[in-house]
Amino acid sequence: MTSSAAGGSSTSPGECPRCPAPVGEAAAGRWVCPEHGDVLPLWRSGETTYESFADHLRRAGTCPTYLPWPLGPGWSVTDAATVAVPGADGAATLSCVSGSSQLDGPVDVIVVVEEPGTGFGARVAGLTGGDGQPRLDPGREVGEGSPPVRVRVDARPVGLWPVSVSTSPGEWDRSVLAGEAEGRWLWLVLRPASAVLLLRDDWILRDVSTTGPQLVALPFGGAAPPW
Repeated sequence: MTSSAAGGSSTSPGECPRCPAPVGEAAAGRWVCPEHGDVLPLWRSGETTYESFADHLRRAGTCPTYLPWPLGPGWSVTDAATVAVPGADGAATLSCVSGSSQLDGPVDVIVVVEEPGTGFGARVAGLTGGDGQPRLDPGREVGEGSPPVRVRVDARPVGLWPVSVSTSPGEWDRSVLAGEAEGRWLWLVLRPASAVLLLRDDWILRDVSTTGPQLVALPFGGAAPPW
C-alpha cells in the first residue's frame, strides 16, 4: 500500500484498468500491464473515508465523479477509484454507494465514467468479448432505438441502454446500463439485478468534484463491492 499525503489515506498500488494485474512504471508517465501492454494505472482506495475520497477527487482532476443525489437514509459511499497518470487529469472514475431497499435487501450502485477506449467500465461490469478478454466499450446495444432509462446528470437528461451480460459469468447478479455523457461513457452497475427498478426518470447523478464543503456531510464507509 502507498500512503497519500492527504490525511494519511492509502490507495492500492496501480493496477491495469482492464484486469487485476499490477502495472509497473516503465518510464516517467508510462505504465505497462503484462497482459495489455501500455495502459493508464488504476488506483483504488483501500478504505473509503472522507480523506481518501477527497484524495480520489484530487487524483481525478477534471474527470467527473458522479454519485446518486441526494443519498437516501442509510446509504453510504463505499468505494472510489481513478484511472490516471499521477499529475494528469483522470481518464476514468468509479464511485459506489451502498444501502438497502425493501424489495432487494442490500444494494450496490456503481457509477463509472470513462474516456472511450479505457476499458474500465467493461471490467467493472464483468463484460468480456469473444476472446474472453474484457471489452473496451459497452457494445452495439447502446444508442439503438430510444433509451429505456433516462437519468439527470447534474441538470442534463442522459439516456441509458441495458447492456447484456448473458455471456459473462454471474449474469443474474447484476444489471448493467450505459450511455454517453459529455463525450464519455457512463456506466451504471447495480447489484442485485432487480435493483435496476430503483431507477426513475427523476433520478439524479451529481458530479461531486465541485461540491466542496458539502462532502463532509456525506456518509462514508462499509464493505466495498467486488469487481
